Amino acid sequence: MKLDHLSEVLNFIGGERIPAISGKTLNNPEPATGKLLGTLPASNADDVSQAVEAAKEAKASWGELSPEVRGFHLENLARGIEENLDAFARAESIDNGKPIAVSKSLDIPRAAANLRFFAGAARFQHEDAFRTRLPGDDLLNVTVSRPVGVAGCISPWNLPLYLFTWKIAPALAAGCTVVGKPSEVTPVTADLLARVAIDVGFPPGVLNIVHGTGPETGSAIVEHPDIPAISFTGGTATGAAIALQAAPKFKKTLLELGGKNPTIIMDDAELDAAVEGAFRAAYSNQGQICLCGSRILVHESKMDEVTSRLQKRINEMVLGDPLEESTMMGSLVSESHLKKVEACLQTARDEGGEILIGGERRSPEGRCSSGYFLTPALIRGLPHSAETNQQEIFGPVATLTPFASEEEAIHLANDIRYGLSASLWTSNVDRALRMSEKIEAGTVWVNTWMKRDLRTVFGGVKDSGLGREGGSESLRFFQEPTNICLRFDSSR
Repeated sequence: MKLDHLSEVLNFIGGERIPAISGKTLNNPEPATGKLLGTLPASNADDVSQAVEAAKEAKASWGELSPEVRGFHLENLARGIEENLDAFARAESIDNGKPIAVSKSLDIPRAAANLRFFAGAARFQHEDAFRTRLPGDDLLNVTVSRPVGVAGCISPWNLPLYLFTWKIAPALAAGCTVVGKPSEVTPVTADLLARVAIDVGFPPGVLNIVHGTGPETGSAIVEHPDIPAISFTGGTATGAAIALQAAPKFKKTLLELGGKNPTIIMDDAELDAAVEGAFRAAYSNQGQICLCGSRILVHESKMDEVTSRLQKRINEMVLGDPLEESTMMGSLVSESHLKKVEACLQTARDEGGEILIGGERRSPEGRCSSGYFLTPALIRGLPHSAETNQQEIFGPVATLTPFASEEEAIHLANDIRYGLSASLWTSNVDRALRMSEKIEAGTVWVNTWMKRDLRTVFGGVKDSGLGREGGSESLRFFQEPTNICLRFDSSR
């Protein structure tokens, strides 16, 4: 199976790759070169309705399959991705700008793992049963779950296939059919997944993929009366808009939103590991991960050493062509995003921040001379109340803030409207547990970062989200429970 044709992305509806009904398209530039990569459908409400009809037609037959059979089909998708790992990784790096080494080692393997995990998890999902004895009554209460029906799954551009499969896998495993929308900024690997679905004989209409913009296509998915559940990962402002749209229609919503996450380095931290962890958390994927640790909080006694070591690591980072195996940092995802991050850097300067290193456009030699590259920036000297410390930038920008005590570190970590994750570096187990329980975040890593067990819950507090994903939480979101209370005569 050849997956090297990336220039024409199409919708995937009813088992077929088709253009938008209107025939309109959007351009898809390659971020590392600034040149046109290809086009994708500019889908609208008509295309969404077409996808919903296909999903409704497949809903009954898919939902009635056993978890084992649904898992078999998901395993086939996972295997199709793995058998085409190099093609998927190359496409992801071309479309997104991330280093090919990251696509090969993280994004694409995790996409396959998502499908395989939920293929298995659905087989072991259990139902509750309770026996109740009352005077004159013997009752058995059993909770049974059914798929919600057609699920709307909307994913972002930063980890395109990784997060698209994270959305669709539990929905499909739970027995739902899906209308999915990947980001219009990075549509290519979702289109490759559609080609794999055709190749492996995935049942038509069960998975439908509609491409287009958020205001046009995404909004139509949220608004559609026959889509009762919306699972979204993306920015907080977009999540708020989705919640406003969905609430009057009483739709289930699962929102994984933005973060402005702290990396906390205590005075007893093992500095080699802590600095490397802070560096990875700040700049992985060009800082374009909702879990990135863009606020580096350092005990004042360690600030000078941490600052010096971080600058050294930034200087060692190889920025360049995403398709080169040696590249450690690729381009930002788009020209508009590059300009947004540059505007945030100017705000940091205006607020009195000192950019110690980076924050400059860089044009690698060769084919990437017109790409959207920015050197990683490290900033100090800002009050924690500064906009730069309070607003998500979503780029290779991190700030340094000192603290004097454990209590101050917790205050700084929590003094923000976001609460997605945090990473804490300390050699004291008692302190680690004590502080972790006080940090307002959905995930707290201790002496590590970005390690995930797919069985565990994932999500944010405050403005970082609504609901939880992971393991049984993901499956339950896409199901509706019903309690059956059966009275029987136990004396017979």
